[in-house]
Amino acid sequence: MENIKTENKDGILIITVDRPKVLNALNAQTIAEIGEAFHVARFDEAVKAVILTGAGEKAFVAGADINELAQCNAITGKTTAEKGQRIFIAIERFPKPVIAAVNGFALGGGCELALACHIRIASENAKLGLPEVTLGIIPGYGGTQRMARLLGKGKALELILSGDRIDASEAERIGLVNKVVPLDQLMQTCEELARRIMSRGPLAVTAAIEAVMSGSEMPFEEGQFLEATLFGLLCATEDTKEGMKAFIEKRAAQFKGA
Repeated sequence: MENIKTENKDGILIITVDRPKVLNALNAQTIAEIGEAFHVARFDEAVKAVILTGAGEKAFVAGADINELAQCNAITGKTTAEKGQRIFIAIERFPKPVIAAVNGFALGGGCELALACHIRIASENAKLGLPEVTLGIIPGYGGTQRMARLLGKGKALELILSGDRIDASEAERIGLVNKVVPLDQLMQTCEELARRIMSRGPLAVTAAIEAVMSGSEMPFEEGQFLEATLFGLLCATEDTKEGMKAFIEKRAAQFKGA
């Protein structure tokens, strides 16, 4: 890995996009390395949660690598978008919680990367937006779809068509990020949230991610069917029995992921 750094911190895998000289811009290699890190983490039992962030204090990911994009034609442009979409879908459907620690600029591909994460915590200096129309293109890594689903078509189109960037407080107000904290508290806040989630039933956490991420793309009735199916499967697990017993006995549950 040349463009990202990884660290397992007591079960939390911290993935850092490490290209601070170009504000952690996403080129093809960086996207591929992010995809590889998530692929390995998916099957690593030592990884219980992931925090994704950027190196330095200026940028989460400031956007895609324009020098690469400028070389695209109709065919290679579509291929580039599809490769990024596949990796971002893998992040969105990752079976363990993924938290974006947005520590500065999250623009273009960087905003799309944050949107693919399950939860977004931003520092007070963060700026977010999808400014692709200012370059004569549109978001290509799922940004048009995820932003519309998250914010609604009207607000998504306002941000995408104007190309405007918004500050962290506005992003929190409209629901683009979950929470805003001072920069020096960002990683601590993300880690504390990750550990709270990690203390819950791991099978239930995975099922909840699937129910929300997959179910929200289905018709309501099909989403409810998925929810009921997952609920039923969990009822047959040892973790559910332990969780119920611990509640009755007024003690902390000892989940085993079984």
